[in-house]
Amino acid sequence: MARSRIFASPALVGFEAIERMLEDLENISSDGYPPYNIERLSETEFSIALAVAGFARNDLDVRVEGHRLVVSGDIQDDQQQERVFLHQGIAGRRFMRSFLLAAGFEVVRSWLAKGILHIAVACPVPDTKPRRIDIETNE
Repeated sequence: MARSRIFASPALVGFEAIERMLEDLENISSDGYPPYNIERLSETEFSIALAVAGFARNDLDVRVEGHRLVVSGDIQDDQQQERVFLHQGIAGRRFMRSFLLAAGFEVVRSWLAKGILHIAVACPVPDTKPRRIDIETNE
């Protein structure tokens, strides 16, 4: 089945990046693990917090790939296979969680504290002042 382009109108110039972001959004997993919060700290700052109990710093990876923030985790504990649980309620399975970042957003830093992985994201303040465009002539 052929896919129709969302921004196919010739009047929409430069929307290709948005169309690619929407296509990427379709590919993002939503299995719910690990749970996360996104908090607005100010007009230009956000915090993403992921519950990663049982994961050490070396078990986690935070990277930016284009306009996508990718967080992944895989516990590298060799003893994990040898352990026998009577009840295992703490999930420690491999995961990959993606977040789409709008143009201009950047990941400032990340840190792990008390089983929560924090990721600080900042965005620029847009210049909303109207601006006049001069009209040139060939005369």
